Amino acid sequence: MQRRLKAIGSASQGSAHPHASRQAQRGFTLIELMIVVAIIGILAGIAIPQYQDYVARSQLSEGINLAAGQKASVTESFSHTGVCPDNASGPTDGIPAAASISGSYIKSVQVGGTASEAGGCTITANFKDGGIAKGLVGKYVKLTMGNADKGSVTWLCQSSADKKFLPKACAQLVTEDDK
Repeated sequence: MQRRLKAIGSASQGSAHPHASRQAQRGFTLIELMIVVAIIGILAGIAIPQYQDYVARSQLSEGINLAAGQKASVTESFSHTGVCPDNASGPTDGIPAAASISGSYIKSVQVGGTASEAGGCTITANFKDGGIAKGLVGKYVKLTMGNADKGSVTWLCQSSADKKFLPKACAQLVTEDDK
């Protein structure tokens, strides 16, 4: 009888042992971890370039805003004198010197151009040569006055920056030679 009990006891211990080892093995398998890493890599591969484009567009908006801030002064000066103001060498007609109009990403905003009946005055925001988004380094945004002879001044927006960074109202690209 004791032999029988010992056999039953050892059989029950043997059947309990595999369950105990399964409970001790918890966690993730290698393949599960590799899948998670691959998903994170794919998401990062999509998100990082999109974020860089977003940063470049926000930096470009500073250039457009600084240039747009000079529109009223340029329009007023042109309407009184018929000549485009030029702030390259110093302040003129209430417009500060080009180097004085700057921002976090803009090194200067230059006002000038060749006057015509339709306008022709330009406002150019020049981006810095470093410390900004790669797509904007050394680029510019230029606003050109038009339609002044018809009583309603318009501003054409041009830029040497990549088209993907430009707002729809400023979608015309210009080469460096046109600057």
